[in-house]
Amino acid sequence: MSIETLTDDFAFLDDWEDRYRYVIELGKELTPLHDSERSAETKVQGCVSQVWLVSETAEQDGKTVLLFRGDSDAHIVKGLIAILLQLYSGKTPEEILEIEAKPVFEKLGLNEHLSPQRSNGLYSMVTRVRADAAAQLAPGAQSA
Repeated sequence: MSIETLTDDFAFLDDWEDRYRYVIELGKELTPLHDSERSAETKVQGCVSQVWLVSETAEQDGKTVLLFRGDSDAHIVKGLIAILLQLYSGKTPEEILEIEAKPVFEKLGLNEHLSPQRSNGLYSMVTRVRADAAAQLAPGAQSA
């Protein structure tokens, strides 16, 4: 599913309660992480809930892209991770660093309907994704 499809789906849903349920459903579709992937190294700091993000590199169409997987102990946060993955996973590090998440989250209505703690956690995940992308561009970075 593309971020455009996600935006269209959100626009189709009339109220925030329906959107909230949809976000939770998106989270249920995430591939679970292995227990070994839930570590201090993959844990996202700044989130009230437990959040883990795993990034891996892959070659697609002759380009190195980052693939992200994630999990949380909170249903709504799992859904937010699913949205984040739609926005960033499968993109080159350069593309990731060019994507501004805030306008997308505003278009989806997330900024006005999430608690300040959830919003801070969401932006902590964005910061982590962008840091992983920047690390791939650093001199001496190696692709997995």
